[in-house]
Amino acid sequence: MLFDKTDRKILNILQNDGRITNAKLAESIGISPPAMLERVRRLEKAGLITRYSAIVDREKTGYELLAIITVSLGLHQLKSLDSFKNQISKLDEVLECYQVSGEYDFILKVVLHNIRAYRNFVNEKLAGIEGIQNIKSSFVLDDVKTETKLYFETETGK
Repeated sequence: MLFDKTDRKILNILQNDGRITNAKLAESIGISPPAMLERVRRLEKAGLITRYSAIVDREKTGYELLAIITVSLGLHQLKSLDSFKNQISKLDEVLECYQVSGEYDFILKVVLHNIRAYRNFVNEKLAGIEGIQNIKSSFVLDDVKTETKLYFETETGK
């Protein structure tokens, strides 16, 4: 789907404020509310907008430990890759999982309450997944930059 300058403006605004009313969004872009509603629905239907969510402060909710875990698999057959992906997707502690090229097969972003919860996660959940050959973990000491939005240029030539 091709999207124009107005669509990019809409996406920028919605990423900053997913709770903005349709009327206020239409006013900020300079189009009518019915036209705005149609544009947003088109962006949703095309899959450019996949969902709306609240961003929660993990530390204030008791999740003090953020771990980056790299995983290497012993076998690189489609069945073992699919099995790993399926099992990882069921673990609530895993916020993000990326299949990557290079030294490791997967990188996981995992959130936990504390080091005891980390130990239990690795010993009882992660190590139990068949096919894992190697697990390495790093703990986040400081969130230098955490961003969830994509930036869309709205000016011509940028």
